[in-house]
Amino acid sequence: MIGEGGFGGVFRGVIQNPQDSRKKIDIAVKQLSRRGLQGHKEWVTEVNVLGVVEHPNLVKLIGYCAEDDERGIQRLLVYEYVPNRSVQDHLSNRFIVTPLPWSTRMKIAQDTARGLAYLHQGMEFQIIFRDFKSSNILLDENWNAKLSDFGLARMGPSDGITHVSTAVVGTIGYAAPEYIQTGHLTVKSDVWSYGIFLYELITGRRPFDRNRPRNEQNILEWIRPHLSDINKFKMIIDPRLEGNYYLKSALKLAAVANRCLMVKAKSRPTMSQVSEMLERIVETSDNAAPSSGLPLMKSLTPKDAFEASRRERVKRRFVELLIGVNGCPNLPTCSWSPKLVASI
Repeated sequence: MIGEGGFGGVFRGVIQNPQDSRKKIDIAVKQLSRRGLQGHKEWVTEVNVLGVVEHPNLVKLIGYCAEDDERGIQRLLVYEYVPNRSVQDHLSNRFIVTPLPWSTRMKIAQDTARGLAYLHQGMEFQIIFRDFKSSNILLDENWNAKLSDFGLARMGPSDGITHVSTAVVGTIGYAAPEYIQTGHLTVKSDVWSYGIFLYELITGRRPFDRNRPRNEQNILEWIRPHLSDINKFKMIIDPRLEGNYYLKSALKLAAVANRCLMVKAKSRPTMSQVSEMLERIVETSDNAAPSSGLPLMKSLTPKDAFEASRRERVKRRFVELLIGVNGCPNLPTCSWSPKLVASI
């Protein structure tokens, strides 16, 4: 067993490669509890979603099983095995001591944005994740991020309808305010959750943590006083990075998060726009010379780092760091028309 939750257990296994019987494939098998029908609706949803999508940043469903016997209902989901655990495991130090490097965090931000953009805009219908969070983002052997656990996903609204009305579910700290207040679900609800996740990558903290002092339990309330000044901003960056990050990159990532966390859902960018913003941030960081104003902060004193940032016109206020998104093209849609698999 490699995992356990209210739904049942997750086991690691091996099967023959259907394309080459001489090779094996590592798999993860999620076995839902046999007791009653709890979780059956989520199981069917996951089969329906993962049965029609295909993207490198979504976990791959290899197969499923549903049968009745004298012991109850046997429900299995068989996925590709993703070995490097979840992003939450890495950020929380729950199982892994070594912190995620800044470059890996930026890659995770890019990968997850691409995955959400595909769900929202890459097909002829929309899928709203509804439970986007760090524990549902798995990392493969090459540190590629893959979205997983689609049991709460919903189809987007039909043409002419602005939202899907549904019961409020999900994880505390991630849900968009308009969804909590009205039960109206749109793809912009996922965009809000993604903005929370970006601050999780920046700070290393959970969105809501009851183990912290009261004024630090909610990540948004905690970071708000630190967003008006660069020196204050550096205080919220994950201390486990020990200064090994690009300040300008972190500032711009926070600016993207702020765009995703606009109170009015319509003011938030699409995930394809977010993906393009992140690509520009990464390209700038990758091509920067050591003297270009994107130094690793560990190599400079706080005073020198501030001066370098000032020379490169890194502004004190995030409103001045907003990245233009006008004219960003949407992701190309797929040329095929997927159909949902039959309900079980």
